[in-house]
Amino acid sequence: MPFRDHFRPPVSTRHSWEGLHSQWPAMLVQQLFPSLPDGFTAEPRVHLGPFFEIDIAGFEHDATDPNPETPEASGGIATALWAPPQPTSTIDVELGENYEYEVLVYDETRGRRLVAAIELVSIANKNLAKHRGMFVAKCATLLQQGVSVSIIDLVTVRRFNLYAELLDLIGGSDPAFSPNPPATYAIACRMRTVGTRSRLETWAYPLEPGQLLPTLPLWLTEDLAVALDLEASYEDTCRVLRIA
Repeated sequence: MPFRDHFRPPVSTRHSWEGLHSQWPAMLVQQLFPSLPDGFTAEPRVHLGPFFEIDIAGFEHDATDPNPETPEASGGIATALWAPPQPTSTIDVELGENYEYEVLVYDETRGRRLVAAIELVSIANKNLAKHRGMFVAKCATLLQQGVSVSIIDLVTVRRFNLYAELLDLIGGSDPAFSPNPPATYAIACRMRTVGTRSRLETWAYPLEPGQLLPTLPLWLTEDLAVALDLEASYEDTCRVLRIA
C-alpha cells in the first residue's frame, strides 16, 4: 500500500505520528539484519528532547539521610573539596528540542565503527530554523566522517526540505529538488574520495501521499551496499500499529 498522510485526518485522528516514528526504526532493524553481512549490526535509537534521556547520572547523599557516612567513620582520610571560582559568564540559552528517530549501523570488525545512519524526520526537526540547522549539521558531520546517511521525511505539514538545506550547507544542489523542493522525500547519500576531491553521491526520491516508498542503497563500505526496503518496513509498521 502507498504511504499515508500521518499528520492530517483521517489517519491523524486515530493514530499519532509519534507511534509510527517510534516503531519504524525497530522494524527497519528487523528487516536489515538478514541482509547485513557478518560483522555488521544495527540498532534503533529514539531520543525525545533534552528531558527524556540521561546518559551519565551523578548522585549525592540526601541532606536528610539520618546516617550519613563520613570519611572518618568509614576509616578513610578526610580531604578538602575544591571550590571552583564563579563562572566568568552566564548566558540563558535555548538549544531547542533535538528529537531523533533513527537506525544506526555499526561495523564490529572495525571497533564498532558507525558506518550508516537512517534518520526519520519529525515535526520538531522542521519547526524552527535552529532545529533544521541542528539536523542538517548532524547529517553533514556524519557524511564528513565517512558515514552514509539516509533521510526519510514524511512530514506533510511543514514545507521545509532538509535535504535541500543539507546540499546548500555543503555547496551543492539537486536539479530534481529545485527551485521548489517537495516537503516529503526519501534520500540516501554518501561521501567518496575521487582522486584529490570529495564527491557527494545521492539517491533522492520526491514523495507524495499515495505513492509507494522507494528502496534505498544503504552503504556499509566503499563497495558494499544492502537494500533498504522502505515500503516493506513501513507496511510492517502500519500493520503492527493497525494503521489502515
